[in-house]
Amino acid sequence: MAKVCQVTGKKAVVGNNVSHSKRRTKRKFYPNLFVKKYYLPEEERWITLKVSASGIRTINKKGLSAVLKEAKEKGHIVNY
Repeated sequence: MAKVCQVTGKKAVVGNNVSHSKRRTKRKFYPNLFVKKYYLPEEERWITLKVSASGIRTINKKGLSAVLKEAKEKGHIVNY
């Protein structure tokens, strides 16, 4: 699986390492991802998602089924 959050769609972005002498070299900033299991009561089964820290907070706030529905509409998740 790629380093992409299945809830928010966050992925790596490119930036620069800047040394003391101000030389710039390319680097990547990766999202803070976790592999987490959630229980989906509507389907009575466990699902495994790769979610960022902000994605976990979103699930806690809105609820799992609502977040999965939004992620499917936006195309961040195909099947779970």
